Amino acid sequence: MPRRTLQGIVVSDKSDKTVSVRVENRVMHPIYKKYVKVHKKYAAHDESNSYKIGDVVRIIESRPISKTKKWIVDSRIEYGG
Repeated sequence: MPRRTLQGIVVSDKSDKTVSVRVENRVMHPIYKKYVKVHKKYAAHDESNSYKIGDVVRIIESRPISKTKKWIVDSRIEYGG
């Protein structure tokens, strides 16, 4: 089974070897039929502590690393500022 990949923005890099990534998605509202932005935060493993707040990154699903970490940062798409 292929691994899931998501793209999002790093919103926190305070933890050691961990970054929080905010992933936005557009979903149609069931009643109003308008598209609404929804977001979710994922804890992702960053072995080298090289990603900073504002970076746009790609994360891939992996085995559980800790209680909350099940994603690994794959690559940086764009530098934040």
